Amino acid sequence: MHSRSIVAALLIGAAMASASQAEGVWDGPTTGPGGAEGKSIVVLAADLKNGGVLGVTTGVEEAARVLGWQVRVLDGAGSIQGRTAAIGQALALRPDGIVINGFDAVEQQAALEGVASAGVPMVAWHSGPKIGCDAPGGIFANVSTDAMAVSEVAAQWAMADGGDEVGAVIFTDSTYQIAIDKADRIRETIEAMGGAVLEYVDTPIADTSTRMGPLTTSLLQKYGDRWTHALAINDLYFDFMGPALAAAGIGGADGPQAGSAGDGSEAAFQRIRTGGYQTITVAEPLNLQGWQIVDELNRAIQGQPCSGYVTSPALVTREGLEKMGAGNRFDPDIPYREAYAAIWGR
Repeated sequence: MHSRSIVAALLIGAAMASASQAEGVWDGPTTGPGGAEGKSIVVLAADLKNGGVLGVTTGVEEAARVLGWQVRVLDGAGSIQGRTAAIGQALALRPDGIVINGFDAVEQQAALEGVASAGVPMVAWHSGPKIGCDAPGGIFANVSTDAMAVSEVAAQWAMADGGDEVGAVIFTDSTYQIAIDKADRIRETIEAMGGAVLEYVDTPIADTSTRMGPLTTSLLQKYGDRWTHALAINDLYFDFMGPALAAAGIGGADGPQAGSAGDGSEAAFQRIRTGGYQTITVAEPLNLQGWQIVDELNRAIQGQPCSGYVTSPALVTREGLEKMGAGNRFDPDIPYREAYAAIWGR
C-alpha cells in the first residue's frame, strides 16, 4: 500500500473512533453479576514506574471504590525476584482475587500455580499473547487491546511518515513473550511494506533508565542519518532517549522519529504534545481496562463466565492531542463507568 493510502486509512480509522466516542457508544458488556460485597483484592504491579502499569492500577482502584472493595498494591519494582516475592506476599494476605498487572505469566509460572491451587481467581493485564477469556497460567481473563493490531498501526505510521526511506530500529524486551511477538510483527510489517529494519534491540524495560542513553548514542554513531525511526513495544523506552539525542545536538523534529506500539503513558503524551522526542503512541484506554479487570474479577469470584470484551486502541498524534485539550491520557469519551456501575447495581 502506498504511504498516502496508509495515511488516509489511519485518518479514517481515527475519524471513526472519534465519531464513536462523540456519540458516547459503549461496546462493552451490559449484563453480568451484581457487585459482590466486602471483597479484597491485590494488584501485583510489574513496575509502577511503567506508565501503562500505573494507569491500569489507577483504574482498578477507582472501580474498586465503587464496589466498596479493598485494594492492596504490591510493586514488583521491575525485577523477576520482586514479582515472585510480591506473589508470595499476596497469597499470605488471603485476598478474594489477584490482578496480574503487566508481567508474563510464563515468567512466574511456578508462583502462579500456587495461586491457582489456592483457588484465588486471577485476572491479568498483558500477561501473554492470548487475550480474553481462559488465558494460560490459570488466568480467568487477560485484558488487553489486540497487540498485533497495535504493532501494525505503529509500523504503518512509520512507513507513512518515512516512505521508502524508512530505516527503523526496534526496541523490545525478551523477558516478555508478548513483547517479542509485538516487535516481530512490527518488523514483519515494515519489511513487507518495503522499509528497512536496521537493528532489533533486545533490552530490558526495567533497565531503560541506564541503558537507553548509551544505546541511543551507539546507534547514532553506527547508522547516522540512515536511522529515521525508533519503534518500541512500550513508551518507557523513550523516557530516556531524548537526553542522548539532545546531547548529540539533535532536536525533537530531527533525527529518528519515535513511535510506541503500546500503552500511552502520560509522559509519552506530554512528549508528543511538546515535540519532545516522541511523535506518536498507539495508546490503550488504561483506566477503562482497570474497570474491566475489576468487572472480570467480580465475575470470577461469583463463578460466572468472563465477558470476553476487547478494548480498542487509538493512534495518538500531536494534532489529535491539540484537539483533545489539556489531558495527557487516552480516556475515551464513552460511558464505561456508568455501564459497569449499572451491571454491579451501584
